Amino acid sequence: MLRFLLRRLLVAIPTLLLVITASFFMMRAAPGGPFDSQRKLPPEVERNVKAKYGLDKPLAIQYLNYLGGVVHGDLGPSLKYKDKSVTDIIKEDFPTSLRLGLSSLVIGVAFGVALGAIAAMRQNSALDYSLTTAAIFGICIPTFVTAPLLILLFGTTLGWLPTGGLSDARSYILPVLTLALPQIAVVSRLTRAGMIEVLHSNYIRTARAKGLSEARIVMRHALRAAILPLVGYLGPATAGIITGSLVVERIFGVPGLGKFFVSSALQRDYTVVLGVVILYAVLVILLNLAAEVVQALLDPRMRLS
Repeated sequence: MLRFLLRRLLVAIPTLLLVITASFFMMRAAPGGPFDSQRKLPPEVERNVKAKYGLDKPLAIQYLNYLGGVVHGDLGPSLKYKDKSVTDIIKEDFPTSLRLGLSSLVIGVAFGVALGAIAAMRQNSALDYSLTTAAIFGICIPTFVTAPLLILLFGTTLGWLPTGGLSDARSYILPVLTLALPQIAVVSRLTRAGMIEVLHSNYIRTARAKGLSEARIVMRHALRAAILPLVGYLGPATAGIITGSLVVERIFGVPGLGKFFVSSALQRDYTVVLGVVILYAVLVILLNLAAEVVQALLDPRMRLS
């Protein structure tokens, strides 16, 4: 196990370096700059501002200086938010995205696994078709459609829930639900497909022949094997959902990391964009590694070589 983890981490280093390199040069290749949206600066002032942030140096030197800072844990200062470093912005805004993301993920997995298992156990029934159809709609309908509909129903029409900001616990309900619905749909589809395959396997037939109850067969044997494909999906899905959703955060006025990421990209705030990309890449690598380990623990036939 230790050798497996070390080997994966060694592979992750060049992968992360490739992501940083590609993102760095793509941001620099985009038209415009971090100070183009401001009023026209005198040439001398513009030179001083660029010198302050090291933007007057050749691109290769900027790249090497940035890599040196990343190695030492320094993601640099924000070019648009005065007196703020990228680390400060992530520390301030990431917890909000983390709370929203993890809450919606827990709800998505809990309801998705339950609905998928029910659909599989009632395969080809009216209930199965209904749940499958609902899951397809949940996958196809984007969050920028779901969010306004939820606001219209629960916020404007019924007046049950607040529709913006994060003033109290109730204000989390609509954004969390908006993020959770697609996860419920995807997880239920994956669980259903895995359960149907497992329920028709030989060892399940043997368990039934031994007289085990259907509930015990499902909980002790079928469900454990059926969620293996789900574990592989949850790695990148978790990284994506906890780093923030631009649409949901903008619609509900949530000051999360996703909102900062896009606004910084539009303003050419190079360091903030690169900092969020690095955070996302690290999360994807670590969570994929965790998913592989969990899959191996759930299925002894998978050897960590």
